[in-house]
Amino acid sequence: MKKWKVGIVGLSRGKGFVNVFDAHPEVSLTAICDIDEEKLQVVGDAFKIPDKARFTNFDDFVNADIDVVMISTPIPLHTEQTVKSLEAGKHILCEQTVAYTVEECQQVVDAVKRSGKIYMMGENYCYFHYVREWKKIVDSEKLGEIVYAEGEYIHQIVDLLVDKNSGNFFWRHQRPPIWYCAHTLGPILMLMNDRVVKGCGLTSGFKAFPQYKDHPGFLDFEVGLFKTEKGAVVKILRSQVPASPHFVWYSLYGTEGHLENKRPQGEGFLYVNGETPPNGKIITSEVVDPNAPEEAKKGGHGTSEYFMIRDFINALNNNTTPPIDVIKATEWTIPGLIAHQSAMKGGEWLDVPLLG
Repeated sequence: MKKWKVGIVGLSRGKGFVNVFDAHPEVSLTAICDIDEEKLQVVGDAFKIPDKARFTNFDDFVNADIDVVMISTPIPLHTEQTVKSLEAGKHILCEQTVAYTVEECQQVVDAVKRSGKIYMMGENYCYFHYVREWKKIVDSEKLGEIVYAEGEYIHQIVDLLVDKNSGNFFWRHQRPPIWYCAHTLGPILMLMNDRVVKGCGLTSGFKAFPQYKDHPGFLDFEVGLFKTEKGAVVKILRSQVPASPHFVWYSLYGTEGHLENKRPQGEGFLYVNGETPPNGKIITSEVVDPNAPEEAKKGGHGTSEYFMIRDFINALNNNTTPPIDVIKATEWTIPGLIAHQSAMKGGEWLDVPLLG
């Protein structure tokens, strides 16, 4: 049995992936990379990575004896590191989103095509247990044709935008909230088997943090409204700074039914014409698959990363297109970029480019 030699760059976010890759029978965790030597030591010692396979320099790391690069670094580094990894002959599993500009997204698409290697974006929310169960419901056509969907991802991360003691900004301060859109759009578009072709955006501005008005990461809220190729309408809401608990919420309306999860997490709602009670019924919206093996819980975000990594390794084993290939990854990234562009123009409708 071939063992894929995997290297992980970015150990703040990547530490959880170390656990899941290490548990996979067809993977050998071979190298790690981070600019923080303390993280390298902690993770390297915990997983018995030899000193010679612990890198602080990405160029040295990407040319090491590895087959796969897992990119878990800040998003501004994704394009350069993805392209370099592909040019070095590595397969890629990259955290969302692809990049920060449409031009960079095209660079990644072109590099994947030139290399012939497999690229998958690690949109783990598509692998929440309840989202995977929803996919069966939607694919059964019980809901009919999906005509409208909403998604909200609210996550207060002010401490990841600015150091309140020193006043120094962290990398996310430059990221408008709706740029980080794949946790909302990804599951919705995956469930609908659709893609966005036009979009607009609006923002409420900097009412909560007026002192940071030059830093788009502090925008109170951004809303994106999109038209899909199949003629459906999708709305997403994003914020990184609200006085609110952390939650993710999805709602889908079809011609024959309605499906959504509830706040707080744990319950969901399903209505199907002629099948459920007139007021619908409560269903689960747990992120953990109760039937998954114990090792599936070693990563983060419930059991999502366990199943995501297995889909990626299966694509490598079979040399097939992964579920979230480079084209789909750009289709889940670019609408957020366009929505922010629109919001800065007061909500003008704009075409969303489809890359090929």
